[in-house]
Amino acid sequence: MAHDMVIRGGTVIDGTGAAGFVADVAVDGDRITAIGDLADAAAVTEVDARGLTVTPGFVDLHTHLDAQIGWDPLMTSSSWQGVTTALIGNCGVSFAPVTPQNRAYLAELMESVEDIPRQAILDGLPWDWHTYPEYLDSVQRMSPALNVVGLVGHCAVRYHAMGDRSMDEGSTATPDELALMRDIMAEAVAGGAVGFSTSRILLHTVPDGRKVPGTYAPVDEYVAMAEGMNRAGGGIFQAVMDFATKMDHEMDLLRTMAETAGDVLFSTGVGNGTGQGPVEFWGGRIDDMRANHGRVTGVSQIRPSGTLMGLQQVPPVAGPRWKALMQMPTLALRLEALKDDATRAGLVEEGKARGLWYDANLVHPLGQGEVPDYHMEGGKSVAELAAEKGVSPVELVIDRLIESEGRELFNVWFFSRNMDAMPAFLNLDSIIPGLGDAGAHAGQICDADATTHYLSYWVRERGTAALEQAVHKITQKSAGVLGLVDRGTLAPGKFADVNVFDASSLQIAYPEYVNDFPHGSGRFRVNASGYAATIVNGRTVTEHGRNTGERSGRVLREFSRG
Repeated sequence: MAHDMVIRGGTVIDGTGAAGFVADVAVDGDRITAIGDLADAAAVTEVDARGLTVTPGFVDLHTHLDAQIGWDPLMTSSSWQGVTTALIGNCGVSFAPVTPQNRAYLAELMESVEDIPRQAILDGLPWDWHTYPEYLDSVQRMSPALNVVGLVGHCAVRYHAMGDRSMDEGSTATPDELALMRDIMAEAVAGGAVGFSTSRILLHTVPDGRKVPGTYAPVDEYVAMAEGMNRAGGGIFQAVMDFATKMDHEMDLLRTMAETAGDVLFSTGVGNGTGQGPVEFWGGRIDDMRANHGRVTGVSQIRPSGTLMGLQQVPPVAGPRWKALMQMPTLALRLEALKDDATRAGLVEEGKARGLWYDANLVHPLGQGEVPDYHMEGGKSVAELAAEKGVSPVELVIDRLIESEGRELFNVWFFSRNMDAMPAFLNLDSIIPGLGDAGAHAGQICDADATTHYLSYWVRERGTAALEQAVHKITQKSAGVLGLVDRGTLAPGKFADVNVFDASSLQIAYPEYVNDFPHGSGRFRVNASGYAATIVNGRTVTEHGRNTGERSGRVLREFSRG
């Protein structure tokens, strides 16, 4: 009897960190059934992996694809980057629990925090749920291409329990409201949620300017949520913390949640300074929490990031003349206006008066090639390039936009500028590379290619980690953080989530702007080259950068808690 699939002759890197070895991999149904010399075995489908690398599918620990699945069940750009399992519901925002009266609020909250258009959310989702388990049922009916793991957002739970008071600084839950939140979490985890998420970062606000629900929540509220999870078998606590204004308090909260919930995943990074301070600071503190409090893991960006400026969505200058230019309906019209001498003069005048909307010393052109240049090696900023040419930064940007026919983008280094610390930081045992925010900030940036950039740049080009160890971080280690069952490694009996790629040529593509959201709103997306195939539950969902149409992902609802 023939196997359903045999992946032949690739170098198998099994996700455990062990050295790779040449072997065939057999798949039957949704499971791996054999690994070894299968030359004599027949197969319905053959995948030629000779000269290629075969790994487990990548596990993305930080996405906001909650809404996008509704109108893009292929889950692009993540499905083009080797991702086979995506964690949704991060940063305290989710679409359940919800009442019909609260739908618009949750959509507005997601738009305000994650830049996903409100009307696209309201019209692009079926809204056929109330509870979080019912939401997971609905996601499964959407037939996603990738596996989905769900977190319950603190914002939704707190608003459901407390209403408008949930956003007031200093407002605390009553005993009855705390009991309701505890019950919601117990119901959610019993019904398949992996845990709950919260946002305490002061950048996250609702449309009226108040901070999102949960930003100022007291510790006893978090403990109540953890108690609800524990009642149902336990879960993970995911957090974006306010380290900027109350570091000691936030560290104490992480320790408390590690002791109470057991599993903590939080967003961190190298910051915007210089030197190895973040490596020493976070390495020491997370190691201490792991030794004395519970299982704590950080997830980090892998390059400087923030916003992509250009003629697509975010203009270089915040002013009325540039705003009028961006209101033209097509890129071609904007480019034509930019080439007009009178229009250009007005835009230059406004740009000189106001400056770029962000410090030109921290804005870097991505170049005009097929592969974006993120200046990981310290390329020159817009300010430096302008000074060399004896022009203003806005004139330099305009010249480059015209030269590239409006295609070039400019990366604003808002986060993670400390390139001194980045290599060692990403190698910390407690850090997972890949805070790409896939699905979020759709009109501003797309870092969904974080897995590919990590492997192509940091591992292959810079040699900061062996390929086996790097794959381990974004497969078995990430799967272990979530408690995934039978995923994250390649072995007989495991689920067949598999990548086949050319490690020598794996590469990110240039971000492109498309208007494929409901009502024609736009987003950045990014493809990759070098992936021969990505397989989810035994079926090939992408081949050579294209979706096959297979939607074999599942909502994962059973977890192995440590």
